[in-house]
Amino acid sequence: MAISRRNLLIASSLAAGGSLVLSACSSGDSGGGKGGSHGGATEYTGANVKIGTAEDSAGPAAEVPGAKKGGTIYGVAEDDVSHMDPQRIYFAYNSSVAMLFARALTGYKTDMKGRQTLVGDLATDTGKATDGNKTWTFTLKDGLKWQDGSELTVDDVRHGIERLWASFITESATFVQMALTGKGAKWRDAYEGPYKGKHLDSIVTDKAKKTITFKLKEARPDFNFTLAMSSYSPTPVKHDTKEKYDKAPFSCGPYILKARSIDKSMTFTRNKHWDAKTDPIRNGYPDGFEFEFGPTGLESCDRFIADQGNDKQMVALYENIPAERMQKVLTTPDIKARSFNGLSTGTYYFAINMKRVPDLEVRKALLIAWPLEQSRKIYGGTSAGDYATTILSPDIIGREKFDLYGKLDKPQGDVKRAHEILKKAGKLGTKIVYAFPRRPTYDKTKIVIEKNLRAAGFDPVIKPLNSTDFYDQAQRLDNKFDVMWFGWSPDWPTAYTMMQPLFDGDAIGDGQNNVSQVNIPWINEAIKKNSVISDPQEAGKAWAALDKRIMKEVVPIIPETFQRRWYLHGSKVGGAIHDPQFAATLLSKVFVKA
Repeated sequence: MAISRRNLLIASSLAAGGSLVLSACSSGDSGGGKGGSHGGATEYTGANVKIGTAEDSAGPAAEVPGAKKGGTIYGVAEDDVSHMDPQRIYFAYNSSVAMLFARALTGYKTDMKGRQTLVGDLATDTGKATDGNKTWTFTLKDGLKWQDGSELTVDDVRHGIERLWASFITESATFVQMALTGKGAKWRDAYEGPYKGKHLDSIVTDKAKKTITFKLKEARPDFNFTLAMSSYSPTPVKHDTKEKYDKAPFSCGPYILKARSIDKSMTFTRNKHWDAKTDPIRNGYPDGFEFEFGPTGLESCDRFIADQGNDKQMVALYENIPAERMQKVLTTPDIKARSFNGLSTGTYYFAINMKRVPDLEVRKALLIAWPLEQSRKIYGGTSAGDYATTILSPDIIGREKFDLYGKLDKPQGDVKRAHEILKKAGKLGTKIVYAFPRRPTYDKTKIVIEKNLRAAGFDPVIKPLNSTDFYDQAQRLDNKFDVMWFGWSPDWPTAYTMMQPLFDGDAIGDGQNNVSQVNIPWINEAIKKNSVISDPQEAGKAWAALDKRIMKEVVPIIPETFQRRWYLHGSKVGGAIHDPQFAATLLSKVFVKA
């Protein structure tokens, strides 16, 4: 869910003002720390996502105990969403809001304990695969309509995907584009987009039968998971306003965007043409939502604590409980009862630029010396989450726990051992330029990082960057950084969506996410081979083996933490739980209490 495109984890911490306090009691690699009074994804659930049947895909969504219709839910966040055009959404916060108005062929039905089932959303089921998972066919449900009452058709679904080739859309996911064209990072070369009257030959629609068939150049056994992403939602052919669509998207969900003031507010009202009987995911209890943007994490937290006026009907959209208020929240019963939390699906790590740090022993020394414990204390101690020693998080199917370098035994960093490695390699005094987004939290962690690196025999150069253009600098091929703060969360719970974006040679380039610039033939080949394994458990084993081999033979990253997020709501809000898919509040279940 990285990079202001869905799940780059930096977005979550920056949105929280740099505060990474996410849990009350979590340590090691246990995924513990439930706390609060709610259910939701308080345990890792992604590795156990089920694939639902046609019956599971039928609406309406299961009722939330005690829920009723009516009233207004008020949401608060420091930052506005960056995009409303579904094809330009690839960031968890944006995706969580888009659930109110955008639907996709598939989606996740989430119960009140955070357990998820992949179901047909617009489609009658999760798709039919043939030809060795190269051909996927979906059938639309009856009764699907846009906000003006017009029918939602398979042509609208196709159009939503074809317009991803438009020059003004640069923020989307690219999995479908690559699978349809087989051209990897050069997928744009295969098609000029829909605005000149041409369609993709690899997508076939039958309007009468309500079917859409994708003919992939590359087998994708998890293509039905891919199509659950916001990037692949339909856009009505007749109402596509191109660039302007980002300001006023058409709704096929339970709510319509009524008003928006950029960086200030957003209002949603009911969509009378949404039929709950077609939707197994969204409940649509409130009459509307009113979102307020601007208050800092501390300001909104204090309003939750005071619980006055409309704030009694308020939820945190994507704003963590700040470190300064965590103790008060967790030691005050009536406030703690209004908290809820959940685990992030991804991994925070530090990317090592292999073009600038080509020596494996130097990379090992960096990892061994790196101070996990001291940094986590700054983040908030055990409440910040679990130490990471693997690329894959515990929420990934098949992930295996290992600790090749003794980080769990010495999370403070073993500077003596790192010094010995550098000395033996003849690399004492190696200059290391460390880049990170300038925030109060990371301004503190840089001190302990610099101290450890110096003690290990490195010559550290600390390079804080403006958080607003951190990615623009870190993702440049010619950047001058040796180690970069980074993070990534999977787009669905398989390792492909971690490994391919971060370590595939095709993912190297300006604006791409392989910032370590890993381009090793056996890794590239393993990614291609593993991506077509149809059995999820067998695929999981293959990805786990690749995870271990990369960390043993390449060491392109320094894993840091698997994190937990904490939120608050007002006393008149019911049904608020953590969304395990987007690490945000699951808005589709909230309601106003009587």
